[in-house]
Amino acid sequence: MTSKVENQYRYEPEIILPPGETLSERLEEIGMTQAELAVRTGLSTKHVNQIIRGSAPITSETALRLEHATRTSASVWNNLEIAYRDYASRQEEEARLAQDIGWLTELPVVELIKRGYIKKKPANSVEQLREICRFFGVANRAAWEVMWHKPTAYRISKAFASNPGAVAAWLRIGEIEAAELDCKPFNRVSLKGILPDLRAMTCIPDPKEWFPKLVRTCADVGVAVVAEPEIRGARINGAARWLTPDKALVQLSLRHKWSDIFWFTFFHEIGHLLLHSKKDTFINDPGMHSGVEQEADGFASRILIGRKHEADLGTLATSADVKKFAQRIGVAPGIVVGRLQHDKRWPYNRGNDLKQRLYFSSDHR
Repeated sequence: MTSKVENQYRYEPEIILPPGETLSERLEEIGMTQAELAVRTGLSTKHVNQIIRGSAPITSETALRLEHATRTSASVWNNLEIAYRDYASRQEEEARLAQDIGWLTELPVVELIKRGYIKKKPANSVEQLREICRFFGVANRAAWEVMWHKPTAYRISKAFASNPGAVAAWLRIGEIEAAELDCKPFNRVSLKGILPDLRAMTCIPDPKEWFPKLVRTCADVGVAVVAEPEIRGARINGAARWLTPDKALVQLSLRHKWSDIFWFTFFHEIGHLLLHSKKDTFINDPGMHSGVEQEADGFASRILIGRKHEADLGTLATSADVKKFAQRIGVAPGIVVGRLQHDKRWPYNRGNDLKQRLYFSSDHR
């Protein structure tokens, strides 16, 4: 995919000489002194000497003057200057990045290589760190800290506190994947309007049928839906956030692989989009019990099994009862079982034959 590692074999020379070196050689070829060049170009002798030594840049205007005096195209001088300044900047960047090599031990580098987001065999640790920065879309670790440690709701997640590198990497993959999904501008009214259609998809047995449909339906109301395997240490079921004021992202991990958990997490994240601030990122971590998380839980519960049906849950004694009840209210039986287990009406080892296991296509476990 185009969002993963690109330009893997880009050529970068080990050293680039300052353009003043080339200018000095050119003056020698044509038998011109620095003082004469200064006269011909209208520059001071000191300025010419600074260019020769590399302490002063060749500007576009200076390049034109050199073209007239040395009969060497201004584009040559401009390109030499650009190449040298780029090289010098990269050398300075490399020195700064070298101070953050230890950061690599805090990030899921091996997993990102496995998923194709950074190179498998970088030239050195600094180059690997540069790849990490490109992946996260930041200039350095300090910028990463600002981007991923900002005071949003997900900071209270136990998972984030214990492994911020894994959480941030998983979230970043979601951003990259979502960028490739074409979505219409977000429409709150339309999102509320499609909730019954989304709920009805729980009854479709084959994920290959309902998941693409889910993605398309949500994209039409401005929500990008991405399913991405969790990264070890992240321990996240899902997340919801705003990529732009007109495009939201719901990211799901299939961490527990049960379809009832998938659907509850999905509607939980939709609840965040409809109920809470656009400024925050919300992570579905089972260890979180904040007010906004409880509100999102309540939203998901009401969507899947409405309040008017909750009283009937206590009457469901058999799998046959569950099937009839699920058919009557229009959801998958596994969702009803999941609710019964969550409410401790049924033990977690009961009714699982009515629940569906979900797998990523590359997951062969």
